Amino acid sequence: FIPIITAKMMKVTVALALVASASAFVPATNMRVSTKLNFEYGEYDDKMWDNDAKKEVYAKWDPTAARSSMNFNPFETFGGNSPDASGIFPGEARYKDPKRGDVSYAIMLVEKAEIEDRIANPKAGEEPGCAGCKN
Repeated sequence: FIPIITAKMMKVTVALALVASASAFVPATNMRVSTKLNFEYGEYDDKMWDNDAKKEVYAKWDPTAARSSMNFNPFETFGGNSPDASGIFPGEARYKDPKRGDVSYAIMLVEKAEIEDRIANPKAGEEPGCAGCKN
């Protein structure tokens, strides 16, 4: 009589253990899956990404706010690269090669003077490690 009860108890215990362990493989009911549809590209996505566009994005940039595709420093470099029109650097997911403007030596000299002025007069809150910076 006792071996029969013990055998039944073992079967019930094994069945409960199997049911309990099987729930580990069932997906959670409220699990969220991120999609690429939630990503918002920058204002100049698929548009001309020249120096004038960069200056406009820079004027809107708030270094104290979190970095995003709509709030980034277009003149910032990371690993020697410049960001695209959404603030994404080459090698990162969602990077898109921007449509670049015309370049000449005369244009580069004007841009160099603007860069020197920007470095000499940074925006308030612009420092390495600030919320709006990659670095």
